[in-house]
Amino acid sequence: MEAFKRLINLALVAGCLALEIAVFAYHWYFHFQHSVVEDLRHFYFWGHVLEVSIYGVVLIAFSNMYGGMRLGYLKSAELVFSQMFATLMAWFFIYVELSVMAFQLFKPLYFLHMIAEQFLVVLVYIFLADKVYRSIFPPRRLLLIYGERDPKELIRKFETRWDKYRIAETASAALGEEALKELIRTQFEEGNCNAVVIGDMTEPQRKPLIKFCYANSIRFYLLPKISDVILMGAEELHVFDSPILLTREFSLTMEQRFLKRLIDIVCSVILLVLTSPFMLLTALAIKLYDGGPVLYRQVRLTKDMREFQIMKFRSMRVDAEKDGVARLASKGDSRITPVGRVIRKCRLDELPQLLNILKGDMSFIGPRPERPEIMAQYMEIMPEFAYRLRVKAGLAGFAQVYGKYNTTPYDKLKLDLTYIENYSLVLDLKLMLLTLKVLFWPDSTEGVESDQVTALREQVERERASRDRQRTEPDGSTAETGRTPSEAEKEGGNRDE
Repeated sequence: MEAFKRLINLALVAGCLALEIAVFAYHWYFHFQHSVVEDLRHFYFWGHVLEVSIYGVVLIAFSNMYGGMRLGYLKSAELVFSQMFATLMAWFFIYVELSVMAFQLFKPLYFLHMIAEQFLVVLVYIFLADKVYRSIFPPRRLLLIYGERDPKELIRKFETRWDKYRIAETASAALGEEALKELIRTQFEEGNCNAVVIGDMTEPQRKPLIKFCYANSIRFYLLPKISDVILMGAEELHVFDSPILLTREFSLTMEQRFLKRLIDIVCSVILLVLTSPFMLLTALAIKLYDGGPVLYRQVRLTKDMREFQIMKFRSMRVDAEKDGVARLASKGDSRITPVGRVIRKCRLDELPQLLNILKGDMSFIGPRPERPEIMAQYMEIMPEFAYRLRVKAGLAGFAQVYGKYNTTPYDKLKLDLTYIENYSLVLDLKLMLLTLKVLFWPDSTEGVESDQVTALREQVERERASRDRQRTEPDGSTAETGRTPSEAEKEGGNRDE
């Protein structure tokens, strides 16, 4: 079944790519080649094949990078956007290549015609292909097994992808190992579920379920703990007759740090020159709107908890935090000015951070820097949040590419750790290219919902629920756990136990 599903996926994706390549081949043969060579007799058949093949390879590479080939995985709108963005990147590459071949800049008219035709192909074809794919392969029916934490937030995440997943059944890990195994077996035999989600449970609870699903060839999704993410980047050694996993005491080697810094300096200088007109216009717009300061300086934390002054174009009112309380921007935040909404959507407010990168406080890619007071609040209930500071803070990062502005701190931590533990220069370059797509995708700029569970609010809710459910014994321990409140609170705060 999985092989058939993969075959259908590849066939549908190949159809879209083939049509786009055919559009390019048409324009190449009838329009572009005339600007490359004057005497067409010198352009042989295999020359045409080579040029079309180059375009095809470039288009496939960008489509794979930006998710245009992830039919059935991304939402329909994001799939169309991803493929259109990949097409634009391929267009830019081939435009530069043909301009070099012709020793002059190509007139963009035929290129614009080609892009319009390809966009139409992508819009119509992917919409139909997505409909066909989802009619053949309906959403997976999931059995969600959760631990002590309320599963509502996790269910909410899956509900945002109703086109791909449906929670058909839920069960608490408190049922016990044997009862859960029997439940899984029954749900699969009766066809009610075809995958299991192993949620945030303790190691003794989840270990037998993982082995049971693996032994019975049952597909399962595992929500990794922080310790799991750390081990993802471990080096496998074979010095004995048993494999050993090595996690080093430093995150980046000396060579990696040198090359990363070199790239930061070169790219920041180039971008400062290229974006200077946009920075000037942004500064004028902010100043003309309310006459307040153009730049907003704020203390943030970078590698090893070192403080620095981050610079951004001001997007909020001058008195946005007159009460002295640090808070994240919420969805529809009234503190954001009209100019601020525009520059935040376009990410123009981040441009002054190129100076932070040039100075050495930040890097292009790395965990986004947090404010010391917010960092302290997170670390009170999640000490592991300090792990993000094993590398220099970044203008963009893994959590920004694969998460959102309103991704919860715990999930951001796991995403940032994934980057730290799997670091390579190739990954940095990939994330730089993927950031271009994120700049234009609206989901990445969403604020925090008023009812969204963050790490801080979750702690408050847990403590309130604990007071409501549990009665305190004379010795200070709780009736349900037999531990003192401070012990229970400590374990509840460490979400990796």
